Amino acid sequence: MAQDSGSRTLISHAQLRRGRGRVIYWALLTVVVVGFTLVFLGPLYWMVTGALKSGQEIAQTPPSLFPKDPQSQNYADAWNNLDLAKLLFNTFYYAAGALLFQLVLDTAAAYALSKLRPVFGNVILGLMLATLMIPAMVLIVPQYVTVIDLPILHINLLDSPFAIWLPAVANAFNIFLLKRFFDSIPEELMAAALMDGATPLRTLWSIILPMSRPILGVVSIFAVTAVWKDFLWPKLVMPSPETRTVSVGIYAFSGGTPMNVVIAASVIAAIPTVIVFLIFQRNIMSGLTTGSLKG
Repeated sequence: MAQDSGSRTLISHAQLRRGRGRVIYWALLTVVVVGFTLVFLGPLYWMVTGALKSGQEIAQTPPSLFPKDPQSQNYADAWNNLDLAKLLFNTFYYAAGALLFQLVLDTAAAYALSKLRPVFGNVILGLMLATLMIPAMVLIVPQYVTVIDLPILHINLLDSPFAIWLPAVANAFNIFLLKRFFDSIPEELMAAALMDGATPLRTLWSIILPMSRPILGVVSIFAVTAVWKDFLWPKLVMPSPETRTVSVGIYAFSGGTPMNVVIAASVIAAIPTVIVFLIFQRNIMSGLTTGSLKG
């Protein structure tokens, strides 16, 4: 009886075996799956096909489902007219720097809070997590004031990659993810390393990091996509055309550029993040679920 109650679900196995119950179940499942697929893939499909349409066709009402005369030249025009090579290189450079800083500093902070347990460590972690409750828009003004006149050093960081890298390091969510994962690593490994004479830094490098590849992959994806899709902050701190990111560059050129070319540029800009997700999608689930398991 206990075994039967433990395997009880919302729909019993007996109902699923019946003809009517099975039909209803699979019909609802199909509707839900197809509905969510259309919601998520619909805008992506419209963007890809819209980049192949002419200016008149993309502006017509109601919009056409398929381009009548596909114009692949729109992608070439977007690449050449908007100087996407330069914009993509700038964005990749900023994303790579933000990733490097986060992997080094956020990992060190999470390791200290999880394994070294400094005085008032829980208070510090609580204050970090409290910053997640603050809307990002509220922090724009104080961050901008800090960037134009860095305290103590009195340096203007406008048009400097550090204007993007330094705010990206202060990521309480990534520190929390890393700490939760480090908490799941058995203390026996730390004790064994200590008995072998390993320093805390050596333990981090030789034991913790090799076991933390899934969560490091998750943090890497979050760090890269956060910089890649950001618009407002790069627009404020990178005013020069030579230092613009791809999102800011597309916006700057959109005023005098045909809409189909702008959409083609958006498709090209989205390709790198889609590729990164498809390659590392398993790391997202494995990293998040493994970090929630203890022992």
